[in-house]
Amino acid sequence: MIYLDNAATTKTAPEVVEAMLPYFTEYYGNPSTVYSLGNTAKKAVNEARRTIAEAIGAKQEEIYFTAGGSEADNWAIKAAAEACAQKGKHIITTKIEHHAVLHTCQYLEKQGFEVTYLDVDQDGLVDPEAVRAAIRPDTILISVMYANNEIGTIEPIAQIGAIAKEKGVLFHTDAVQALGQVPLNVDELSVDMLSASAHKLNGPKGIGMLYIRQGVKIRSFVHGGTQERGRRAGTENVPGIVGFGAAVRRAVKRMEEKAAKEIELRDYLIGRIQAEIPYCRLNGHPVRRLPGNVNFAFQFIEGESMLIMLDMKGICASSGSACTSGSLDPSHVLLAIGLKHEIAHGSLRLTLSEENTKEEMDQVVEELKKIVQRLREMSPLYEDFVKKQKA
Repeated sequence: MIYLDNAATTKTAPEVVEAMLPYFTEYYGNPSTVYSLGNTAKKAVNEARRTIAEAIGAKQEEIYFTAGGSEADNWAIKAAAEACAQKGKHIITTKIEHHAVLHTCQYLEKQGFEVTYLDVDQDGLVDPEAVRAAIRPDTILISVMYANNEIGTIEPIAQIGAIAKEKGVLFHTDAVQALGQVPLNVDELSVDMLSASAHKLNGPKGIGMLYIRQGVKIRSFVHGGTQERGRRAGTENVPGIVGFGAAVRRAVKRMEEKAAKEIELRDYLIGRIQAEIPYCRLNGHPVRRLPGNVNFAFQFIEGESMLIMLDMKGICASSGSACTSGSLDPSHVLLAIGLKHEIAHGSLRLTLSEENTKEEMDQVVEELKKIVQRLREMSPLYEDFVKKQKA
């Protein structure tokens, strides 16, 4: 099997699993209890919180654990909207956000909030000056993702953060795809809130976090007990939190070397596809993109058919976000960068890890060439196109 869907999820690293195991069977105490078994668990939670905070230049008390990135996005946007509703009801985001952000904003629109969805350019970049122009006296929140989960484009978050800070508007970034892949510093980015998830960086599923800058007044998300300093009730997922901390520690240590290897493989794969498969388009910024992200649109074919045929050859890939798998609609991200529906339907996302090899990239290209050719031979659109070319 060749696994090329690391943007959907990653394999939990052996050392992460090893770090988690004792907290299932040996140190299984509830962190909220006063006896030593619970204190052992509490210390482990605090150690993970400290590790994650240091990785993004935050304070330990600014990290709040959640059940994942989607919950963190929901919490940041809904709670900020509620807390600032007296000031105004205008929110700014972009057309290429993850659905955890977009659907939350659509929910708030039904509650009387107004949302501006900013356009992006053909590479998926948001113009910071467009953000500035969209800010109004009643703007209470800006939410722009750090890096796009489909096309890998890295946004100018520091510039947008500086504008938000200057205008006194809360700024949230969904950094689910970025944490562990590229360096992050919340002060340099001027973000007030940042979402992340463990399973995108070789950690376990079901655990995420929200960074909330000290002094930002937003409400609790889950009501009940006093966990997470009273802001998110519920017994802590201790093994998951420990795994998250171990995954972040591992990612930070290997980041530079890992990114260099993935960029080399990414660019090699992109180069071969562009050179050997006609009528394809690289989606996303050619340089400002995540180290392991490759996204192409192939004309005259359906992406789903391509995925099935790749799977039959033992290659795991996707056509976009795992959260929209099964949808008949083309990717909202690809439509936002200007692709026509029929071309957006032929998209393929290949997301690499440090475990992939050049030999695997060669094998993928060889199989992809055959699959694309076969699907095009079955396409009446391609047949008509070829006839017109010959005419």
